[in-house]
Amino acid sequence: MNYLIKNATIINEGKKFEANVLIEQERISKIILPGDDYYDYPTVYESIEAKGKILIPGVIDDQVHFREPGLTHKGEIYTEAKAAVAGGITSFMEMPNTNPLATNIELLEQKYQRASEVSLANYSFFIGATPENVEELSHIDASKVCGVKIFMGSSTGSLLVNQKADLEVIFKNIPFLIALHCEDDNIIKANAEKFRLQYGDDIPFHLHPEIRSAEACYASSSMAIEIAEKYNTRIHILHISTEKETHLFRNDIPLSQKRITAEACVHHLWFSDADYAAKGSLIKWNPAVKKASDRDAILQAVIDDRIDVIATDHAPHTLEEKALNYFKAPSGGPLVQHSLVAMLEMAKKGKITLEKIIDKMCHKPAQLFKVKDRGYVREGYYADLVLVDLNQEWEVSKNNILYKCGWSPFEGQKFSASIEKTFVNGNLVYNKGEIIEKEKGKRLIFNQ
Repeated sequence: MNYLIKNATIINEGKKFEANVLIEQERISKIILPGDDYYDYPTVYESIEAKGKILIPGVIDDQVHFREPGLTHKGEIYTEAKAAVAGGITSFMEMPNTNPLATNIELLEQKYQRASEVSLANYSFFIGATPENVEELSHIDASKVCGVKIFMGSSTGSLLVNQKADLEVIFKNIPFLIALHCEDDNIIKANAEKFRLQYGDDIPFHLHPEIRSAEACYASSSMAIEIAEKYNTRIHILHISTEKETHLFRNDIPLSQKRITAEACVHHLWFSDADYAAKGSLIKWNPAVKKASDRDAILQAVIDDRIDVIATDHAPHTLEEKALNYFKAPSGGPLVQHSLVAMLEMAKKGKITLEKIIDKMCHKPAQLFKVKDRGYVREGYYADLVLVDLNQEWEVSKNNILYKCGWSPFEGQKFSASIEKTFVNGNLVYNKGEIIEKEKGKRLIFNQ
């Protein structure tokens, strides 16, 4: 199907303007400005009136956990990709801490094959680094894999890499992007033991940021940067959660020249430690949601370009798992369906501009990972597009949540904006609450 999106207000590359957008054969064939000369339209197309609505590039989420294989009682590629397109996310990059761990090329390709069969969104998968698989990592085709993932804080099995000597070997020998979860495990364990002596296993959840502390985050992030600078390694530090860490990053050079980049997640921009009283384990993430001053400093670093992208770290668990005590309740929560509308709500409150949101959720992920032909409203690019009604209020509730786990930390939240339509590769996959499953997404290709 070809589409003509008419009279949309496009927000793209720092500009806001009205135009018609013609979609032909998966791509944007023409952006037609008011007063443009006649254009030869295709014989058959569907016209979509978009007056008063904004049209933006599809969001590219550089950090999700879709739980397949091995953890599919929590989520799976099919269900979470559906939630993603309903939230305006057209491409995702998924993490290796599944079961089995994606630490070799054969297992990684199995995930790509599965996504090709079931994912409505475009996809890529990180390969996990361990102290033993550097040789395997060196054989990756960097044009077909988004990067290598290192967990410097607690993770699954062999994915924990927290010894400086092991990190140096990986940093020295891997020539493409390494994404990092930075928390110091020794500091975390000492903090946990201190509170365990006081509370036993029933530690109150509001102490989570004291256990997974700002000190633990900064010690790990600063060490990663020190090693990266030693070997000129290309690193990307995920989910920054502290004010102190924001000062580790530069904004005096363009993104294209940065060797060290950073990500902020929606939950660290929205919640603070004041929310543990009401939300408890539902906002237990690693790294932890911390003080309001940390939240505000992270937002400022996003605005002034020290932090380069906004993502979700979508990581679903069942409510039964979340109801367990502090040490047994897993960290993480579902976010892909609500990340864009949450950021748009922040824009309505004057905290950030629409242009900056599009830059950090669409343009910058495409630029940072060198994603081919995506992340912008440009002629010749894939038609990954989202039509948003900024004035359609709705409330998050059980009956409109699409995550397999069936809950959201945003339940009861009213949002002023709604996602009306989502296009992936020119295919309409979401339309006013309806999921359209005729076509699947594509494997992301990278210009590196």
